[in-house]
Amino acid sequence: QVQLVESGGGLVQAGDSLRLSCAASGLTFSSYVMGWFRQAPGEEREFVALISGTSNITHYADSVKGRFTISRANAKNTVNLQMNSLKPEDTAVYNCAAGKFATTMQTLYNYWGQGTQVTVSS
Repeated sequence: QVQLVESGGGLVQAGDSLRLSCAASGLTFSSYVMGWFRQAPGEEREFVALISGTSNITHYADSVKGRFTISRANAKNTVNLQMNSLKPEDTAVYNCAAGKFATTMQTLYNYWGQGTQVTVSS
């Protein structure tokens, strides 16, 4: 079956960097758009970034544009999210997701990982 497993979360200070990874199995990875979403305590889950199967399309939420970079390595079935200049408001559980469309709409993603916690202290 399809599995998405995130890693790389942790507790950091404002201004620090973190690199999240998502390892995928059980699917033809290169044919899927990969997205990152996040959910802060008491908030709804929100879109963060996406990357197309061939990496020719990337899209970011305004709140992370210029600070976060999404990338993928199809040979390794992994997608990464490099997060720089972290802010306390970036604190959330971060999930990766796989879907067939380059969209910010969560409902159009077919598979989800369990998530990894990112906590940014001020």
